[in-house]
Amino acid sequence: MTLTTEPERTGLDAVRFRGLLRRQASTVTVVTAPGEPPAGFTATSFTSVSLDPPLVSFCLNRGSSSWPAFARAAHVAVHLLGAGQAAVAQRFATSGIDRFATPTAWRPGPHGVPVLDAALAWLLCRVTERVVAGDHVVLLAEPLLGEHGDGDPLLYHDGGYTYLDTR
Repeated sequence: MTLTTEPERTGLDAVRFRGLLRRQASTVTVVTAPGEPPAGFTATSFTSVSLDPPLVSFCLNRGSSSWPAFARAAHVAVHLLGAGQAAVAQRFATSGIDRFATPTAWRPGPHGVPVLDAALAWLLCRVTERVVAGDHVVLLAEPLLGEHGDGDPLLYHDGGYTYLDTR
């Protein structure tokens, strides 16, 4: 007698899947890459992967206008946004605009990577691997430099920005 333990696969449609994932609160990050012009996007897919060696990851849609810059970037910066930076998050989530124009405050960092001012924390990373995963690419990156300040993180939950007051 053979027992089958694999569940029947019916799959979730994209609308249902997105609705389920909206229930997860995520730290809001902006990831930037050098170029002419520089590129950047708002990501809620950032996570730490490994402590030894240090590795982080984030995902980017291959259809994104930012993808060509990230496809070739050797270095990127990941910025964890603070509670008061919802406008920055929205700016980097908006298509068809110059995300680095005023009022965005930034400076060129090491390897020409744009570093946003006033982020709660930022990491300069060396891209180590790109893994195609469906319509996205998972980028793995090794943190090389970083700084952090004090404050509460900006979160994304149920389709909007929020924060926890930890004081």
